[in-house]
Amino acid sequence: MTQQGAVLQGYNNELVKCIEDLCMQKEELNKQIQQAEEEKNKLQHEIQVLSEQLECVCENLAQKVASRNELDKILAETEAAYMKILDSSRTLLNVLKKEVGGLKHSPDLKSSVS
Repeated sequence: MTQQGAVLQGYNNELVKCIEDLCMQKEELNKQIQQAEEEKNKLQHEIQVLSEQLECVCENLAQKVASRNELDKILAETEAAYMKILDSSRTLLNVLKKEVGGLKHSPDLKSSVS
């Protein structure tokens, strides 16, 4: 019986060692899980901050694009009005040249110019 007791004691010692090893593995996994959860929380916070920054940048960008579009419209209208002014000035100049040219050929001007 002492031999069976010794064998039983050997099994018991192995079981205790296996249980201790499993407990150590569990502790190590718990540490790794805690570190992973901390990293996850940190990344989620960074994502939240970056999402808020992205939202602000997108709103700012939309306002700037709207302003640029308004400026494009104003520029197009101004350029069109300027082209009308140029066209009117050219027409006025042509009319004025014709009138002055007509006066030079007038008999009244020829006698007074001589």
